Parts: sequence; structure tokens; C-alpha cells
Amino acid sequence: MKLWAGRTGGDVDERLSAINNSIGFDSRMYKQDITGSIAHATMLGKVGVITPEESEQIVAGLKGILSDIESGALQIDMTCEDIHTFVEATLTARIGTAGKKLHTARSRNDQVALDIRMYLADQIDRTVDQAKDLVSALCDVAEGHIETVMPGYTHLQRAQPVTLGHYLMAYAQMLLRDIDRLEDCKARTLILPLGSGALAGTTYPLDRPYVAELLGFNGISMNSLDGVSDRDFALELLSDLSILMMHLSRFSEEICLWNSWEFKFVTLADNFSTGSSIMPQKKNPDITELVRGKTGRVYGDLMTLLTAMKALPLAYNKDMQEDKEALFDAIDTVDLSLSVLPPMLRTATFHPENMKKAAAGGFINATDCADYMVKKGVPFRDAYGVCGRLVRYCVEQGKTLETLTLDEYRQFSPVFDADVYQAIDLLTCVSQRDIPGGPAPRRVLETIAHTRQRLG
Repeated sequence: MKLWAGRTGGDVDERLSAINNSIGFDSRMYKQDITGSIAHATMLGKVGVITPEESEQIVAGLKGILSDIESGALQIDMTCEDIHTFVEATLTARIGTAGKKLHTARSRNDQVALDIRMYLADQIDRTVDQAKDLVSALCDVAEGHIETVMPGYTHLQRAQPVTLGHYLMAYAQMLLRDIDRLEDCKARTLILPLGSGALAGTTYPLDRPYVAELLGFNGISMNSLDGVSDRDFALELLSDLSILMMHLSRFSEEICLWNSWEFKFVTLADNFSTGSSIMPQKKNPDITELVRGKTGRVYGDLMTLLTAMKALPLAYNKDMQEDKEALFDAIDTVDLSLSVLPPMLRTATFHPENMKKAAAGGFINATDCADYMVKKGVPFRDAYGVCGRLVRYCVEQGKTLETLTLDEYRQFSPVFDADVYQAIDLLTCVSQRDIPGGPAPRRVLETIAHTRQRLG
């Protein structure tokens, strides 16, 4: 039975059903559909559109359906057009005529808009919890490496010394911004469209704020046309998830590089690595490669919905049914990506000796050498030139700044003294960058504490 049967007659062509039916993907919203219907029926009874007895009967029937689906006693009929049709048909079969009154003062247009908002709000909570778990893992690992010196990079060239703890906390800050964006998105998602009807509201005396209160929404939509045709909240979520996946992809790229023999800064645990079908020596970081690759999928989901919405006139158009597959794919992809990274990170083995060796061989203390000269009264631009020539000399002689003799230093400037070696020590270089947000160990500990406080 089609909810819209009456205007059309005869059987529906199976090809129409194939392209029109959405239960194959919207069935995952059964809980939200039923919960929204319970609130709607409760309100209808409160305002007298249906009798209190009918309202109670409908609510009890809906609760029974929800309980049976979740226990496995009731299987969703995948031949139905959508989840709304299945729930209403099952309710009517169970309680009779009262079930046919559930849809009073409601259209599938505002019903599905409600369902998807409720579903996304629930998923945002889950994504936020997962992102917080990854932030927590980053904090845990960073705390154990506040003095593990490593190169910081610009242009993928060794630039200045930092610590592994400082490096990891950069990603924690990115994720905190992702969490903020998701929570902001949730606030705009929880605006009640129910009561908008098909597009022009309804003649029934609905109490929309009461339904919003029952469902924990922040308010009601203020225009019925916009109420059924708005998908900004879905686009906002896809945008937020795309940014989140971009951050996960950048982190994954770091792990892929660091895991290589060329870097060997980290070794992933065996249970988070794969091998090669032909090369027995291989141990591959497939997890991070896949997260990096799946990022493009989420970008594609955002573009799918942007493209579907770009030229739609008001109000509801069937094109908007395409929002769910893109949304669900993005949510599932982010869910999987966030689920694997925290345990992978917590079980990884980092190699401080390799990081320090890389830091020592890249002249990343050259800026500190210039700063040393500045503190001796040399203008920075002159000090910059001297240190540049020192580095060139080291390259030609196969030396580092640490292995130059004091006599060699004094060939370039008389301001150099024995204390230069302390000034260019890598840990000293890091420790002296002692400003809020800097890589000095105590500052990294401050950042970790602040971050954990933000997690609540």
C-alpha cells in the first residue's frame, strides 16, 4: 500500500519502485521516525485533534513496534516504500483505525525532515565522542614525549627543532576545532520542521513548541517552505566531516612517512599493520593509507549534496531524497576512520633516537645560532648571513654546527664563545622556546592540561 495511493491507480511499475523506494537506506532511521511519531501523536492528543484515548493507543503501539524492532521480534519489510510507510502500516495492522490517524496534520515532507535532523543530531554526538577519544590518545602519547626532540618541517624540509609531544598536540588542536564545529552544527540541526506540512503548514491547531520540547529541540522553524526544503544543516555537517577527514588524512600521511624506513620514527603494532602478498619483508601502514584515501569519499559526499541542492526551487523536491545516502556514507566513513586511529596510536612504538638523529643532521638549530649572535649584540640580518655561511661551510666539510671547533666558529665571527655549544643543543633550543603554545616541555604540558580540560 502506497501512502499516496488514490490519485493514481493500478500497479506501480517495478522500475519506478526501484528508483523511488528509499527503505533500503532510510530504514536505519526507524528509531527517530518512531520517536518523532510518538511526540506528534502525544501533541495531537493534547490539542484535541485526536482523542486522548487514541493518542495513548497510538503511542503504546509505536513503543511496541520500536521494542520489537530492537529485540529482533519484528523485521523491517524491505519491500515497503520507505521507513515511514512501514511504521504506519505496521501500527495500523496492530491497533486498527487509530493507527490511520497518526499522520493527521503531517506530511512525509516535514516528517522526513524531522527524522533526518534527529538522526544527524544523534550521530553528531557519536562523532564528537570518537573525536574526543582520539584527542585523549594524542594527549596520552604526547605526555610521554615532551622531551623527545624531532625535526619540525616546512616544505617537508627540516626546519626547526620541536618535540614529538608538541607535534602530536597540533593535531589535538585541529580535532578540538572539529568538535566545536560539530557541536555548533548540532545546535542548528535541532530546529523542529514538524508542522510545516507539505509546504504550507496545516489548518489544525498544532502546538509545535510542545513537540520541540518533547524531542529536545532548540526551537521551531519559522517558515513552512523553508522547514521542508532546508538541508543546510546536512550540508554543514558534511562540510564539518570533510574538514575532520582532512585532518585525519594529514595525520595519516605523517604516520605513513614516519613508518617508512627512510624516516623510521614510528613502528605500528603488528595487529594494526598488513603485509604483502609477494614481498615477505613488507609491513604496511594500510590503516592510515585507507583513512587518507577515504577522505576523498567524504569530500565526494559533500559535493553530491551540494550538486543535488544547487538549483532546486521551493519547496520539497524528490531530488532531496538523495541527501541520505551521501550523509550516511560520510557518517559511516568517519565513524570507521575515527574508530581505528586511537588504538593504532596507543599501540605504536616511537623511536626517539631516530628522531634525534634526524634533528641533529638537518641544521635545524641554525636559527638558534643566529639568536645566540643577536643576544651578543649582532643585528639579526647580519647574524642570519653569518649562520648561513656557517651551514654552507658545514655541508662542504661534512660537519654539523655541534661538531665545529670554536676556532672554526671564530673564523666567521669573533662573538662566538664556548657557550655557543649550550645554545645550539637541541633540547636547549626547544626548552628556550618557552612561550604559551610553544614546544618547551612545560608549555606542552600546559597545552595537554588545557586540552584535557576542554574534553570535559
